[in-house]
Amino acid sequence: MLRYVTTNEGKIREAEEYLEEVAAVDYDYPEIQADSMRTIAAEGARAAYRHVEAPVVVDDAGLFLEGFDGFPGPYSSYVEDTLGVERVGRLAREEDATRAWFRCVVAYCDGDGFEATPEPVDTDDRRGRNLSADDRGAAATDDAVAEGALPVRLFAGSVPGRIVEPRGEDGFGYDPIFEHDGRTMAEMSPAEKNAVSHRGRALASFAEWFVDREP
Repeated sequence: MLRYVTTNEGKIREAEEYLEEVAAVDYDYPEIQADSMRTIAAEGARAAYRHVEAPVVVDDAGLFLEGFDGFPGPYSSYVEDTLGVERVGRLAREEDATRAWFRCVVAYCDGDGFEATPEPVDTDDRRGRNLSADDRGAAATDDAVAEGALPVRLFAGSVPGRIVEPRGEDGFGYDPIFEHDGRTMAEMSPAEKNAVSHRGRALASFAEWFVDREP
């Protein structure tokens, strides 16, 4: 059974489109503050694995506004809680900065190392450093695991769009103000959203790799 660390039922529904035997785990792991979603997701996956003691998936997602140098990006949840989705949308439209992306990083940790693949591996050596593999996805060796490291495999997905007036009743977060191909994410059915969403694309990449993962 693969544990997906989230209390968001929408995320689980998306995950079930790509993964078999996935279960939600309610664990409030400490979310570090960082400029990189990869770092945030990797650290979350490590904390969750240590807590659950079983293979886990954690994701981090954000809204990136081109006109605001990618803001709110990794800080999207905090900005949603403080400024609110509608205010973010209004600011983007007022500044004519409506070009945007949804981006997501799915992080997987099972306590073992990984063979080299195109996906990046983030390796924590537990000595105060965080060693991120380059975009070629260098292998996390068994020696590193033996020394106490917890390698995390990372999978990314993104979808382009633009910021519009809120529309739609479905979805969550920034979905009502994010338009892709003529409709906001909140105007799409779950199946339609899964087919194009940033999280869906990251999950599809993960699922393709995971099906061949050794037990």
